[in-house]
Amino acid sequence: MRLESDESLVSLLSSVRRVAVVGASPKPDRPSHRVMRFLLEEGLEVVPVNPALTGKTLLGLPVYPSLAEVPGPVDMADIFRDSLVLPEITKALIGLKIPAMWTQLGVTHLQAEQAALAAGINLVIDRCPAIEVPRLRKLGLLPAQPLRR
Repeated sequence: MRLESDESLVSLLSSVRRVAVVGASPKPDRPSHRVMRFLLEEGLEVVPVNPALTGKTLLGLPVYPSLAEVPGPVDMADIFRDSLVLPEITKALIGLKIPAMWTQLGVTHLQAEQAALAAGINLVIDRCPAIEVPRLRKLGLLPAQPLRR
């Protein structure tokens, strides 16, 4: 299901505990790094995914080369990759039965989105949780405290 309403975003954010950040960067000025830090501050378990950083740590967490290599279940994948590779990532999500996919600002691909929806994945497109969570809090739809503690 494509999640666009504030209520559906709140429902997803309230249910997510473990997020894979696909395209995680070690550079503090990069959006993926800032959002990963934000998600950690929100009390979520975050798993960085980046094949170029395999075997290293990022914000104290081990980096995995792919979603398939992440041990244990993932509730949501937050995608910071080029739109052109979104079909490949979506295929992995479907195969791994990851229930939610969130693509960052500017990351869109119609066929990948259609495949995710056909597979029953909850889908948030072209948004950022580090923008949406504060906005939803300001509207009074999310409590002031972090998502998880």
